[in-house]
Amino acid sequence: MINLIVADNYEAMSREAAKWLQAIVQDKPAASVVLAMGNTPMGMYGALTEMRERGEVSFESIRAFQLDGYLGITREDPRSLEGWLRRSVAEPWGLREDQLVLLDENTSDPEATAREYDAKVREAGGFDATVLGLGPNGHLGFNEPPSPADAPTRAVPLTERSLHSNAVYWGGLDRVPRHSLTAGMDVLLGSKQVLLLASGEGKRDILRRTLRGEITELVPSSFLQRHADVTVIADKAAWPGDEA
Repeated sequence: MINLIVADNYEAMSREAAKWLQAIVQDKPAASVVLAMGNTPMGMYGALTEMRERGEVSFESIRAFQLDGYLGITREDPRSLEGWLRRSVAEPWGLREDQLVLLDENTSDPEATAREYDAKVREAGGFDATVLGLGPNGHLGFNEPPSPADAPTRAVPLTERSLHSNAVYWGGLDRVPRHSLTAGMDVLLGSKQVLLLASGEGKRDILRRTLRGEITELVPSSFLQRHADVTVIADKAAWPGDEA
């Protein structure tokens, strides 16, 4: 079941998203949470940092899982999604090292790294909450199309669409790594609750296809239609109304 919330703007979307995760952590302080990087969830994470500073939420017992990362770079590389996770979440939320479950972007054995990650997911009893952005081609994490619902945690070559969309982060197409590691569709769709965030006119078409289109591996996000507990929070630019 999908619960769609349309907020007036990005800031309102971020506040609603922060309240969603706050409620989950208050209900289960030791929740296992997957946290997407990218620009869209940054407002949410900032709002949660402010909530923590006011004593409205504590993250001292959560387990924070890295969603995805680029292959072949170190954590010190400015393109590292582990580094971004540390700067935007782990440090401002006061997370300890033992609370982080990471994907080694500089691994020499991606298959072993994927197996180790999935073992930690099973150890945690699966994900309690998953925060996702929406890729322009419907990817969740770096589960690029075509990705079936049972696609595992793995190394993935990035599509041209994703390479171009990520170029804005890193200063040009030639700066974007060509391969990634991603939590699999199987573990993401197995999450007890899922939050999908979408902001801006550029997400309007893919959000419509995600929520109302055919369920297909060519739009991996469309598999969320089958999930029991999905909250979609979009701003009006991404979901202007029923005509979308």
